[in-house]
Amino acid sequence: MSALHAASLEPFETCSIRPPTENASLSFRLTRNCHWNRCAFCPVYKCGARFSRRSIDEVFADIDRAAALDDYLYERGIGFRVYTAADYARASGVAEEIRKARWEAGALDPAGHDEEPVEVSPRMRWFMQWFRDRPSIEDCVSQLVSWRIAGGATCFLGDSDGLFIMADVLCAVIERVRERFSSIRRFTVYGRTRSAARLRSPRELERMREAGLNRVHFGLESGSDRVLEAVRKGVTARDHIDGCRALREAGLSCSVYVMPGLGGAALSEEHARETARVLGLARPDYVRLRSLEIFPDSPLEEEFLSGRFVPCSEERVVREIRVMIDETEGEMEIASDSASNLLEIYGRLPEDRPAMLEEIDRYLALSPREKLEFSLRRRLDAFAGQYGGITDDIEEAMEPLLKNGRVDLSRADDALLSSLIALVRGKLMP
Repeated sequence: MSALHAASLEPFETCSIRPPTENASLSFRLTRNCHWNRCAFCPVYKCGARFSRRSIDEVFADIDRAAALDDYLYERGIGFRVYTAADYARASGVAEEIRKARWEAGALDPAGHDEEPVEVSPRMRWFMQWFRDRPSIEDCVSQLVSWRIAGGATCFLGDSDGLFIMADVLCAVIERVRERFSSIRRFTVYGRTRSAARLRSPRELERMREAGLNRVHFGLESGSDRVLEAVRKGVTARDHIDGCRALREAGLSCSVYVMPGLGGAALSEEHARETARVLGLARPDYVRLRSLEIFPDSPLEEEFLSGRFVPCSEERVVREIRVMIDETEGEMEIASDSASNLLEIYGRLPEDRPAMLEEIDRYLALSPREKLEFSLRRRLDAFAGQYGGITDDIEEAMEPLLKNGRVDLSRADDALLSSLIALVRGKLMP
């Protein structure tokens, strides 16, 4: 384990934006950012990020860098015999050794955070700290250890639309990853339904599956053409149906995201009913709920501030979810695995429909005051689960509710509860 060996190790580009099910996956970037990047609700690539394809040589080099770093960690005793949580602390020291060796050899690593645009709102700055366009050695070591502890069996290939890449390239990348990381059993990508329906042929999708691709995650958002057009999604309900069917016919698993609240107050009912209709026709394997949050510096925020978009209340969003679950036909899993969701709704249609509706109806039966208290507790729990605790500004805002070291919600009026809910929701990562 010479310093010369450590100095030769390099960081590799990882994917900051991943499905929740891929949070512990090894990740590589086939492209950078989003080739569409016009969705009104999405802030992710709106602060100066540009789309670019990466050459296959660049991706191969990253895979080789990751393998070399993974081998080095094992040589240094990280994961020897079995990986445990204790490896996190030990890996941090090894990462610092590598950084020091690289610095002494004249190699400079990214400082950690990417340079921010000249003008960015404080709330957007909060979210941007979690994204890395240029990961450091520490970031890469952390991902490798997390992946190994989780079993070392999954890989996510990003960024935003893996089906935009030619089948030959995607298949070659999967083959290279499997050569370097033989424990991987599942490969997933994000995709656009339009790419599956119109850009890739049935044979290309089959080849991707034969190479090892297992699942594609689609952002459906809505089944209403009027909503899709309003938020500039760039697809139609027909694209959603055809894209999901194309995956199924190719033998690929299909996971979709829908966004309750996206139609706003004006299109709420249409959004819910049309989304249920499209889901019934598309028949994805998984439906993941992502309730709308209006993010800073997004086009939708401009529409909200100007009064052109009126958001749904929390109760209205829950009622949309009820319609979707009640009216969707077919067999599929429902998962509420996002911090943006008020309720934790999980189950399989059609057999778990009654239980999911009962959970929703329990919330709807609460009084207005009880709904506020429920929301604040849920948002605080989600925040602590996501970040490991609460931030100083939230703790300071909660101070009037503290009594003998415990939170007493009876000390707050409705206005204070509403402002606290907004504060916490504004920092949750969906």
